[in-house]
Amino acid sequence: MRRFLFVPLVLVLSIDALSQNCTSGNCVNGQGTFTYANGHWYVGGFVNGKLHGQGTFTYASGEKYVGEWMNDMFHGQGTMTYADGRKYVGEWVNGNAQGQGIMTFPDGAMYVGEWVNGERHGPGTYTNANGDRYVGEWVNSLPHGQGAYTFTNGNRYVGEHMNGKYHGQGTFTFASGERYVGEWMNGEYHGQGTLTFANGNRYVGEWVNGMRHGQGTFTLANGERYVGEWMNGKPVDR
Repeated sequence: MRRFLFVPLVLVLSIDALSQNCTSGNCVNGQGTFTYANGHWYVGGFVNGKLHGQGTFTYASGEKYVGEWMNDMFHGQGTMTYADGRKYVGEWVNGNAQGQGIMTFPDGAMYVGEWVNGERHGPGTYTNANGDRYVGEWVNSLPHGQGAYTFTNGNRYVGEHMNGKYHGQGTFTFASGERYVGEWMNGEYHGQGTLTFANGNRYVGEWVNGMRHGQGTFTLANGERYVGEWMNGKPVDR
């Protein structure tokens, strides 16, 4: 399963840390334009010599932030456009994306939801460029907690996640008609679970790392049944 991209958010250095160059207006208390020695420039509000209020900061690299500021930091509503084509629109706190926000990617992928300290954290929806979608809980930019994956090929997973992988109780329904209901660990069937095949066959029992292993019952669609031990996906006494 894909690990979702951590999005580093760029902080702005204080005017005091760079060579001063107020090219127009009032760069202490008011509206002004300030050009930095490293090629960045800012147009907007100032309070006590700090970027504060509404303003636009353009980086020498071409990245741009447009929105609210407080004490030289992105704070409030704002839009950050990155040089690689990513764009974040939403809330900021002390220079980091925090609160509700939308991140769009140049390939068409999109995340809509909660952020904490620049990470996807809390409830959110990620739609991949190919149309696959995850809706659920996030921790540190990874699916974590309850959530649902819907894939364009017709497969669907609903259940628990940990660090970006299916982990805990969950149900995976395949487009082919197969269905697994039970426990997961690190993206594999692991623990107690039931796998029902499209042809009506069914296994109910223990799993280890995606394989039938331990006590289990395999029932054929015609009613024949094997009850006993399994190892690495095969009955022990057959």
